[in-house]
Amino acid sequence: MKTAIEREKILVGLSWGLLLMGAGVVLLPLLVVLLTSFSTPNAVGETQFSVANYQQAWHRGNFLLAFANSTLVALGVTAFQVITSALAGYALARLQFPGRQTLLLLVLATLVIPFQLLVIPIFLVLKWGHLLNTYWALILPTAVNGFGIFLLRQYFLTIPVELEESAALDGANRWQILWQIMLPLAQPALVTLFLFTFIGEWNDLFKPLVFTTKPQLKTVQLVLAEFQEQFTSSWQLLMAAVVISSIPVIVLFLIGQKQFIRGIATTGIKN
Repeated sequence: MKTAIEREKILVGLSWGLLLMGAGVVLLPLLVVLLTSFSTPNAVGETQFSVANYQQAWHRGNFLLAFANSTLVALGVTAFQVITSALAGYALARLQFPGRQTLLLLVLATLVIPFQLLVIPIFLVLKWGHLLNTYWALILPTAVNGFGIFLLRQYFLTIPVELEESAALDGANRWQILWQIMLPLAQPALVTLFLFTFIGEWNDLFKPLVFTTKPQLKTVQLVLAEFQEQFTSSWQLLMAAVVISSIPVIVLFLIGQKQFIRGIATTGIKN
């Protein structure tokens, strides 16, 4: 008995040790970035800690405008994806119509097509619609996403059909069932989709680089790309800009992490 308990304690200790080592490997680069961003060499050549790098990076990069642009684009894309994914996901999960499985396969097929392969036709469509160098050029190309549709479809399948049948017996129509029953119950999946989409759009460099040329439409990632070109010799300033651009997504993830984990854990479990 003692031997089994001792073995279990050893295994638990090894597990904790491996987890702590893994956490150290992941957190060490972040710690280096953070320490570098606060370090400032003085006239004597010694390194001291101050927030001067953050003040300089904020003003040189015009991060206030970049934050506003990135927030507007990320929220716009997220709103479109949540709405379209909820509607399409519910239809594929509950409605019976010819070609439903084929349509689902087509949605899944879009997940293996890189966005870069579609950039030329998208660029031509935006040019034809006079949407280049506008916010719509950054929002519309990713307003619908196959991952979001599949995610919500899988979550809707975990909700018992009896709830909808009871609501239908009480006189609720499809729209009422979706907005008043299904979506509130699918809150973890909606939060998961919101976080995935918002963070992905916040970190996106490709669309702003291809579809916009106006300085007024610069996003956070474009500012970081410019910092990387201009301040390669000033790592302190570059790291300060990296930390500034990462704060919103870190805060957002910390706020919604419980719903995010719950949404990932329960999606795909069909009753």
